[in-house]
Amino acid sequence: MLKIITLNVNGIRAAARKGFFEWLQTTDADLVCLQEVRAHPEQITHTMYQPEGYHCVYVDAVQKGYSGVALYSRHKPDAVSVSMGYPLADAEGRYVAMRFGQLWVASIYFPSGTSGDLRQIEKYAFMDHFMQHLEQISKDCQLILCGDYNIAHTKNDIKNWRGNLNHTGFLPEERAWMDNLFGQANMVDAFRVVNQESDQYTWWSNRGRAWENNTGWRIDYQVVSAGLKNTVQSADIYKAARFSDHAPLVMTYDI
Repeated sequence: MLKIITLNVNGIRAAARKGFFEWLQTTDADLVCLQEVRAHPEQITHTMYQPEGYHCVYVDAVQKGYSGVALYSRHKPDAVSVSMGYPLADAEGRYVAMRFGQLWVASIYFPSGTSGDLRQIEKYAFMDHFMQHLEQISKDCQLILCGDYNIAHTKNDIKNWRGNLNHTGFLPEERAWMDNLFGQANMVDAFRVVNQESDQYTWWSNRGRAWENNTGWRIDYQVVSAGLKNTVQSADIYKAARFSDHAPLVMTYDI
């Protein structure tokens, strides 16, 4: 069995103070995909940021305190990639992947688009480049692409869908892109293979009482090649403790 966790930590140092690494030790996860790490190497020199038993790769953004991804693996990878071949993504530290034989596992952090029209245009460009990259790496390998996609796919993935029809993260163009990802691109939303229930969210705004009222969005995914669909065994959104404004998505595969 293969256990994979994905989590937007909203700052790895903040998550550490909230007990993330103590919890991680209890999970027996094989792979851990983190987004929005927001730390440069000199800021995470403590040994806790290199958990014992894991091969750890961090990719930071040029801008300090911004973006960044990480990937931990108990299995030594055959190859590591830290580039999507798209300058904006690379400069902002939004992609890291490891290959194990014919399997690629990636931690990906999509732009949010919340800071204005220009940023939304850049988000669409990122989505287009991601699809091109997906086509390239899927030719000879199976894929598990984990991360914060910053898009709720359907009405079942967002509490207040009516109020967000014109907001980034639930725009028609974004949801159509997800339709294509899970359609023509032949990828699978692994969570929905084993859980079709409503009110299953991974992110809650810090405004109001979103967490208490479960007014959330499901924007964190584990996206897998169609050939891996039947390997999906379980999915759990861990909410017993809070390390971030996102919750860890913990999934197991018969791999």
